[in-house]
Amino acid sequence: MAVKVEELLTADINQPARYLGNELGSTHKPWDGALVRWVLTYPEVYEVGASNLGHIILYNILNAGPRQLCDRAYLPAPDLAAKLRSTKTPLFAVESRRSLTEFDILGFSLSYELGATNILEMLDLAGIPLTWQERATNPQNGQMPLIFAGGQTATSNPEPYADFFDFIALGDGEELLPEIGLILAEGKTNNLSREALLLDLAQIPGVYVPQFYDMAADGSVHPNRPQVPERILRRVATPIPAYSIGLVPYVQTVHDRLTVEIRRGCTRGCRFCQPGMLTRPARDVEPQQVVEAIEQGMQATGHSEFSLLSLSCSDYLALPAVGMEIKNRLKDKNISLSLPSQRVDRFDDNIADILGGTRQGGLTFAPEAGTQRMRDIVNKGLTNEELLRGVKTAVDRGWDKIKLYFMIGLPGETDEDVVGIAETVRWLHRECRIDGRRGLNFNLTISNFTPKPHTPFQWHSVSTAEFSRKQKLLKEEFRGMRGVKVNYTDVRISAMEDFVGRGDRRLGAVVRRAWELGAGMDAWWESLDQAYKAWTQAIDESGLTWKYRQVESGEWNLFEKEEEHDTDADTDTRMNLTAEAGTGAPPLLDQPLPWDHLDTGIDKNWLKIDLQKALEAATVPDCSFEGCSRCGVCGTDFGHNVVVDALPIPEFAGEFVPNTERKQRLRVWFGKVGDMALVGHLDLIRLFDRVVRRADLPISFTGGFHPNPRISLANALPLGVTSTGEIADFELTESIDIESFREKLGAKLPENIPIYKVESIDLKAPSANQLLEAAEYVITVASAGSLTENGELDHENSAPVSVAPDANWEAWVKTIVETEAFWRVHTTKSGKTQDVNLRDRLHKLELVEQKPHSSTRARSGTSEGRAVLRFTGSCRSDGNLLKPEHIVFMLEQVSQQEIQLLQVERSQLILGYG
Repeated sequence: MAVKVEELLTADINQPARYLGNELGSTHKPWDGALVRWVLTYPEVYEVGASNLGHIILYNILNAGPRQLCDRAYLPAPDLAAKLRSTKTPLFAVESRRSLTEFDILGFSLSYELGATNILEMLDLAGIPLTWQERATNPQNGQMPLIFAGGQTATSNPEPYADFFDFIALGDGEELLPEIGLILAEGKTNNLSREALLLDLAQIPGVYVPQFYDMAADGSVHPNRPQVPERILRRVATPIPAYSIGLVPYVQTVHDRLTVEIRRGCTRGCRFCQPGMLTRPARDVEPQQVVEAIEQGMQATGHSEFSLLSLSCSDYLALPAVGMEIKNRLKDKNISLSLPSQRVDRFDDNIADILGGTRQGGLTFAPEAGTQRMRDIVNKGLTNEELLRGVKTAVDRGWDKIKLYFMIGLPGETDEDVVGIAETVRWLHRECRIDGRRGLNFNLTISNFTPKPHTPFQWHSVSTAEFSRKQKLLKEEFRGMRGVKVNYTDVRISAMEDFVGRGDRRLGAVVRRAWELGAGMDAWWESLDQAYKAWTQAIDESGLTWKYRQVESGEWNLFEKEEEHDTDADTDTRMNLTAEAGTGAPPLLDQPLPWDHLDTGIDKNWLKIDLQKALEAATVPDCSFEGCSRCGVCGTDFGHNVVVDALPIPEFAGEFVPNTERKQRLRVWFGKVGDMALVGHLDLIRLFDRVVRRADLPISFTGGFHPNPRISLANALPLGVTSTGEIADFELTESIDIESFREKLGAKLPENIPIYKVESIDLKAPSANQLLEAAEYVITVASAGSLTENGELDHENSAPVSVAPDANWEAWVKTIVETEAFWRVHTTKSGKTQDVNLRDRLHKLELVEQKPHSSTRARSGTSEGRAVLRFTGSCRSDGNLLKPEHIVFMLEQVSQQEIQLLQVERSQLILGYG
């Protein structure tokens, strides 16, 4: 039987604060005031989903719309998923805590080929049939929400997942989703059927409704009714930085910072890069919008780090000027800037200037290939000289750790090209050595190239057997090379990405069966062997083993082997792209593809032409800065490149210098009540740091390379425990009125962290942590029957006490108080054991209230039921602690009953001033 969500969110699950739904930036709109109710459902754990920029932007945009409500849901961790299933409680949206079936529409982000199994897991947990066909025949069809997907993989090739969704949103969602919301509102008002509503949605450019299209025998897709377009247009929108300011999670997320997009789209033309093809044209954001969004966002969120996001940040020509302007404005805030992987050929002193600071982060470059020939084939636009100059600049500016990305298995690659990766790293090591300094360290990621739809290499076929051979070749080359750490992508993951990513609708059954066999995304990292076994079994059962074998051994290669080339110097290099004689099939490049019905703007003929240029190792310039490449994107439907010119770089105002002055110390007594009990101690420390920033309080910093705010909590409160007696010390660089401090701090704290008292403390006085002597707790406990009957008697730690047969809570408490010793074996962090007398740590124990349970037996002398106890015990920073669990232990010794700890509240921390 389903239970309330609150009963599931307890301290026994990992990171319960993931599911609270009341983070800063969350929106709680009145349910009854909304006509259309959305859930943006991110099919990853909260730490990934809540920091995804697209998720945050669309959530903010939808909630800004009138009569539109948007909630959120994430893939629950295995512990919560098990609870949901065992209690038959459906998956819920985190803010309203309503079942997902109560909403009108669920939108999933599908940005990775193997991510669909997580979507099926979420649908199953929500009690929603997995396919549109099952939902159409379900008796509750009218009450089922519409299920759609968006994201890079959904836009690239949705066919393997077509059966699972009512529609697909292609391209950018900032304008598309509000348009969908208007149609849904009109459909609800007019009481349209599900099919009629989907037919209306199909008229919106960017909406693809798979059930209105059929797959032909050759894998191509065509409309099955005249009311829908033959090809569906990808949507393009202009980035709006203001919508990036949003969620500030309690828990530490994957990207725990403010992220603002500075450029959408990339026109570099790397032939392996799907995002670069699917996001054209390039659109630069106005520098003033970027600066204002970051300045306002850092104040609103309290983050200590921000990131500028683009597929190629270095191609945003205003980057040095924008970065320096922001750095100057936030000079006194101890804030750092991070950039994703950037073009090494554009990395110079100007960019190094904006990245430097007290917290210098890592640098990531992506040469992709180890030889000039291979970089030309993939149109990387990078020379050896540019690579060396960029890395040398980084070393000269103080970086000693650099991350490099390379790929193997690219079209036309030879063993010399593979070995060239190791030779390039060895060369960089040699050329960038500086006498008297620690050597340069490289962290390499060697990934396996998998061809992607809508790229010039979409016709290429990889061979996992070749991947394995080339990885072995590289491992030999890197053996013994110092200062290099190499990570290799598992070949099996790459094989599945390729198999699914370029598949057709037949793969829907494979994806579903793989999920049934346990191949969730988490399984790839926790048990890769198990996940791979599930996928291969699913493929075998589907009868598509022959297709997967082509991935293992390589079906065809776009490049002829060198020895097969015509020796005539005048003969052009040609590709093996003709059909096999006698088959009647069209040449390879003319065969229909499962994604041909999607209009991404890229001309398929241009892809063929660019592929031929790759065979000739001919490069194509970046059309944002040089001539048009005729790819087909620019025009009425998709717009044109928008490029902001480089701007004058402001004069550098200097690095952040931590203000270590200590003019005032304030001691704050505060509470941690309600659901804030589910926020862990480290997360609470991070919360206070952000609150102080948002309140703009003059906090003092520690010195050194990593200055931290001088905020000190007296004692860590266990997860799940409420408190009305916590203490924190704040040291300030200037004196401030106590009431003003209390007002500013309280205004930025969550409502379930109330402030009770603030006092000024002498700067020379010991900290609260040093003065801490004891803590008072109020606990609720219950007797669950005889320890002997339950097999729970702890003979090793049992105390030599006896209790009368007719004992009750009052007698048990009295016995504990009068007993001199309760010995228990304590194991230290170092693994040593010692005998501890818990009674020495107990200062006071009293029975506050006795609550007989409704099932209490009337027999005289029994003590079943609940009791509220108050105790005071040691709570010192040297580890001399008396925990609520220790009181339970003593109760069990005197009662010989199993005692359950139901609720804990810390009512005060007691400081020893004498």
